[in-house]
Amino acid sequence: MLRAVDAAERVHGRTSPNPWVGAVLVPAAADGAPSAWSTGATSPPGGPHAEVTALTVAGERARGGTLYVTLEPCSHHGRTPPCVDAIVAAGVTRVVVGLSDPDPLVDGQGIAALEAAGIDVVVGVAGDIVDEQLAPYLAHRRTGRPWVVLKLAASLDGRIAAPDGTSRWITGEAARADAHRLRAVADAVVVGAGTVRADDPTLTVRLPEGDPMFRGPEEQPARVVLGTVPEGAAVEPAIALTGTPDEVLDRLGAMGMVQVLIEGGASVAHDFHVRGLVDRYVLYLAPALFGGDDARPLFAGDGVATIADLWRGEVRSVTSLGNDIRVELAPPDPPA
Repeated sequence: MLRAVDAAERVHGRTSPNPWVGAVLVPAAADGAPSAWSTGATSPPGGPHAEVTALTVAGERARGGTLYVTLEPCSHHGRTPPCVDAIVAAGVTRVVVGLSDPDPLVDGQGIAALEAAGIDVVVGVAGDIVDEQLAPYLAHRRTGRPWVVLKLAASLDGRIAAPDGTSRWITGEAARADAHRLRAVADAVVVGAGTVRADDPTLTVRLPEGDPMFRGPEEQPARVVLGTVPEGAAVEPAIALTGTPDEVLDRLGAMGMVQVLIEGGASVAHDFHVRGLVDRYVLYLAPALFGGDDARPLFAGDGVATIADLWRGEVRSVTSLGNDIRVELAPPDPPA
């Protein structure tokens, strides 16, 4: 199952609105030898799902074998035929599933169809790992909105730009490359119109071709500007949206966007943060100090009025990137 998880991660950012799923077929006569296993991952929309790819690679070796798949196989006709039909036709005798699929078109029906065909089904193997990997997809299916990642880059005294507005570059090359990987797994990169006017960013994924997360011209995330896009801006072509953060997320979710990355500016970051709409915070902190209160802060707007109301999240990871530090935070759990 962990090999299936690895296969799924390699296609993260390329499958939306479908989930990124991995599958591994272990033949009955494999004697535990990984060299005999067949691996598959979900293709871009319209292409085969992970299960079908693994079965195709395995061929006749699939008969009597065990299929490990990170997410429940589908049993309905969509852009492709049902994966359950392919599993049954291949003669697989056992299917191990990481997580059931909350999509109303699946939601236990795939597991039931496999069992009805006489296939032994086990559910929940490495389920916690798959749940974390597919958190954006699961959130989208349950709420209709995309999973929101807020990226912030700042000095250690919490400032993102000098008083004159200059901000390039606070962090180093390794941190900036990591931020491009955040873009690579997002369906859209979101910024405010003020950021476009001030920085004129392209918001594209720019990684070398040898990088596993390299994205060519046809694989770039959508670029979303909150407000009016200035004429001739480098971000074009872009989607211009207005409305509250909630309305923006509803619109993006309806467009099939499963994961979005918010890159700024400080007012946009504040608006999504204070409404509790951020699912993950990624902060890149440079060993630099502006040394005063006139530089621009991470958030622009009113904060909490008293220490009792201080926002406290959960640190998920702390990583060194060159001379900088990457901190990933999850928001606090809602009250029971």
